[in-house]
Amino acid sequence: CRCCAEGRRHSSILYSILRSDERALPPPGPAPRGCPCGSRRRVALRSPQVACKAASAVLVKTLRFVQNVPCFQELPLEEQLLLVRSCWAPLLLLGLAQERVHLETVESAEPSMLQRILTARQQGEQTPPRAPAQGRPHHGPHPPSAGEIQAIKSFLDKCWSLDISTKEYAYLKGTVLFNPDLPGLQCTQYIEGLQREAQQALNEHVRLIHRGDEARFAKLNVVLSLLRSINANVVAELFFRPIIGAVNMDDMLLEMLCAKL
Repeated sequence: CRCCAEGRRHSSILYSILRSDERALPPPGPAPRGCPCGSRRRVALRSPQVACKAASAVLVKTLRFVQNVPCFQELPLEEQLLLVRSCWAPLLLLGLAQERVHLETVESAEPSMLQRILTARQQGEQTPPRAPAQGRPHHGPHPPSAGEIQAIKSFLDKCWSLDISTKEYAYLKGTVLFNPDLPGLQCTQYIEGLQREAQQALNEHVRLIHRGDEARFAKLNVVLSLLRSINANVVAELFFRPIIGAVNMDDMLLEMLCAKL
């Protein structure tokens, strides 16, 4: 049937895009000398105040966009909060891409593994280890690694290379926001229908505006797949911990969602 044929066509297009990306990678060569874990190096924002201020502004603008979606407002507050908690990070990254926020990073000063071992042994000889506070597990600062930052930069570069329009960003945000696969949702079928409508609207818009680029819809879905590989904790550590400190994103999102942005 026509629907199956369209599905096979888009699948083949998506496969060809992924294959072309693989062909663009350099061929594997001999392992470089020295430490092979360069992607694990810890990095930090060069100007954390500037970047965090920009990210905060984009987050406010993103939540304002979400609140202005009529079908989102029709959901119970518990469902709204569950959706926002699960997708605030990819929505923020889409907003950063839309606002053309560039990331400049520097390698953070972090002691080597040998230094940490020696320091830990010395501290263990001098003072007994202290037990963590009851009921509050310790989660110390964990600066993002170079590989984690590169994943975010690659996502931003992919968006900018596609020159995504305002409408396309809106449909992508709708696809991310209305995720019916979250555990605990009650309005699953309704949310699934909204996600399907967002994807259909994106497909129709692409066919109308980019008639000569049959692969664009698949390329935009590759953008969504890149989003899924980025951890929300990394986004929180990168954009909010340098200014706010140990932040509870659930509490902050609840406060912002219930406020009149």
